[in-house]
Amino acid sequence: MPFAMTSRARIIFALIAICAAAGITISSISLYHHYGSSKTTYCDFGENFNCDIVNRSTYSTVFGMPVALIGMVGYAGLLGLATRYRRRTATPMILLTASLAGLSFALYLTYVEAFVLATWCVLCLSSLVIILLITALASYLAAGSRLQA
Repeated sequence: MPFAMTSRARIIFALIAICAAAGITISSISLYHHYGSSKTTYCDFGENFNCDIVNRSTYSTVFGMPVALIGMVGYAGLLGLATRYRRRTATPMILLTASLAGLSFALYLTYVEAFVLATWCVLCLSSLVIILLITALASYLAAGSRLQA
């Protein structure tokens, strides 16, 4: 059974898609710099703000896969849900579950930045804000879909 698509739901799905596309872009930039060999200055604002330190630390990979690539794949999945599969009944709950998983991972990485590395990455913080927005929007959609049921 398809999800009842109100004009408000269409706008929310479009906002999620825009945020996911922005997340893919930010993760792509981060992945590019992860594999870069030269020092970059785009995010070097002193000792406490340096993307190179964060992006090339031992915490920048999980089982050999760059965190930025995991972000790209996750955001691509969210983009697909918000566009291609948005009419499916289960999509709002899947979006909420996936975005909560992404938010949990982003919060863990933020913890690492704050308490382990003691330095911040502007790209990482931008990604955190984006996944937080997607989670809030997905929560709204999921609540609306539960009320329709």
